[in-house]
This record gives sequence, C-alpha cells and structure tokens, in this order.
Amino acid sequence: MPIPTEPIGSIPRPAELIDGFQKFGNGQLSQDQFQALCDEALRDTIERFEATGSPVITDGEQTKPSFATYPIHGLENLVPEGVVIPFADGHSRQLPSLTSGPFRYQTHAETYLAAAKAFANSPIKQAVIAPSALSLLYPQQGIDGYSKEAFLEDLMREAESDIRGCLDAGAHNVQMDFTEGRLAIKLDPSKSVLQSFIDLNNAVLDRFSDEQRARIGIHTCPGGDQDSTHSADVDYAELLPLLFELRAGAFYIQLASEPDRRRVLSTIKEHAPAGVKIFLGVIDPINPDVESAEQVKERVLEAAEFIPADQLGTCDDCGFSPFGDDASTARETAFAKIKARVDGTRLAEQELGLT
Repeated sequence: MPIPTEPIGSIPRPAELIDGFQKFGNGQLSQDQFQALCDEALRDTIERFEATGSPVITDGEQTKPSFATYPIHGLENLVPEGVVIPFADGHSRQLPSLTSGPFRYQTHAETYLAAAKAFANSPIKQAVIAPSALSLLYPQQGIDGYSKEAFLEDLMREAESDIRGCLDAGAHNVQMDFTEGRLAIKLDPSKSVLQSFIDLNNAVLDRFSDEQRARIGIHTCPGGDQDSTHSADVDYAELLPLLFELRAGAFYIQLASEPDRRRVLSTIKEHAPAGVKIFLGVIDPINPDVESAEQVKERVLEAAEFIPADQLGTCDDCGFSPFGDDASTARETAFAKIKARVDGTRLAEQELGLT
C-alpha cells in the first residue's frame, strides 16, 4: 500500500506574471494580453509539476491574487482597512474590511480548477480558503442593517458552494486552508477565537456527506510569506487537539520546519481521530536548501513510528508563494523540493515494505 503524497498549493509565479498582474491592474495590459500570460504560466507550471512525478498536482495558484483573498478580489463593498497580520520579520499583510451586505464571493475556486484541467493529465487538488479566515472581514463595529449573524449565514453558504463546486467539477480532493488556526492562539490565548473558528468551519463541513468529507482536508501551518511566518512561536500542542475536532477526512500538517518533530508527532498520535489521513510536511518551503530524497525518507520513517501506515501521507509544509507578489523562492527551487518529496516518499515506502 503506497504512501500518498500531495502538494499544498502555490508555486512561485514567473516574474512576467507578477509584473503582468501589476500592469493589468494599472490598465497597461489588455484582457487578452493578461490572459495569455496567465495561460502560459499555468501551462508551464502544470507541465513542470507533472515532470516531478507528483501523483497529485495543483494549478500552483498561478492566477490567484492570494490563497486568502481570491473569492473577494474585485468586490466593491470592501475597504483596505481590515485585520493586520504581522510576520516575524517585521512585514505584515492586511485583510480588507466589509462595508455592506450581502456578502458574496466574486470568484469561486472551481474556475481555477476548470482552467487547470485544460492542461493537466494528472489528478488535480484544489485549495480553498477556510470560512474562518473570511469571517475576519466583518468589522468589529458592525454594519448598519447587516448583522454579523446574517453575514455568517452568507459566508457559510458561499464557502459550501466553493467546496461543492470543486467536488462536482472533478477535483481529486479539496483542501481547506486554515493557516489562521495557530495565529488565533497568538491573538487570543484563551482559545475562544480558535474555538469559534473550529465551530464555523465544522458548520460548513457538516453540510457534506461522509463520502464527500473524505475528499475534504484541512491544512495548518504557521503562515508562510516572504520567508517568514506569523505564528511559529505558538506551541503546536496548543492547536492540535482542537484542530482534530474538525470533521474532515484528511489533515495536512506542517512538520518539516518544526524544531521538535517527535514531540509534535507524539501529540498527533494522541489526538488524531481514527480513520483520517494524516499528511505530514516533509519539505520546508521557506528553507532555500533543497532537501535530498534521503532526508525526506528519514522524515517519513520517523513519522511512521507514530502514525499507522494506512493513515500516513506526506506533503509540503505549506505553499511556496501563497501571496501573488511573493518572489522570495525560485520556481526551480520549488519544483526540486517537490521532486525530493515524491522520491523520498517512494524510498520510505520501499523501506517500510509498502510497495
């Protein structure tokens, strides 16, 4: 029985595409010119992804403005004065803030899936943003005539539609990005914010059947942007027990960059539900050094001491460039790391006698 291995999502975008996003936004490129840049970046990304031997690929999130804001990019009822997310190196990202209702997605993830399927020969995984992240769009002072309760109902409906559309369109599986989980503990050590996030995400997951939830996974990491993180200083053991309350079929857990992997693995072993797939990060996208297949193999063998073989999978810790303007990692480095993940996982399978 082979060990499944999957990417998380984003691949660094070509410099021409990053520049093209800016020029298109400034009116310096036509729609046709911009679309041609997008199509070429997508084709090249999928071709190189498949060349790594990865049994499951993504579109590299080439045409998403970011993993978090793709559904709301272009909405007119937003202002750029929302929650600020500080990173350890001093830079920050800021979410927009909603000014009026109703709340609707401008773009659904199935559109990215459809574009990728035109080029791909491999199963495609589709990442979506967790509703808990988008719940931060609602301003603390409220909105006249549009209650938070009404907003959350709209948000849950849109998030359900986002996931369901991808499943119906033939995604191999759907990954809900929940990078705000660890950050929530940093912002609120009482964990009431984290619990509210878990409850909201579960309210959406509960709208799917058991068979559908088996194809829905949760990704957690301490954030990754411009070679920095927003919550790596938060003890993982504080998050994981609550994380496993999420009623999903798989979990994608950043691990390669953790200073004490065995301690994290012990916590996972203690709290992970029976029957779910546990994909563990064996590649650190922030570290510029490319892991060897042997290094990956050793990380998989270490994980196999704690996780049953029929539950174990491998992944990257997180995406390589979740924000569209992040050029901190070279495309060549990302694909070399992915190939090391694939090859190292196969070596571990052989050593464990699973092939």
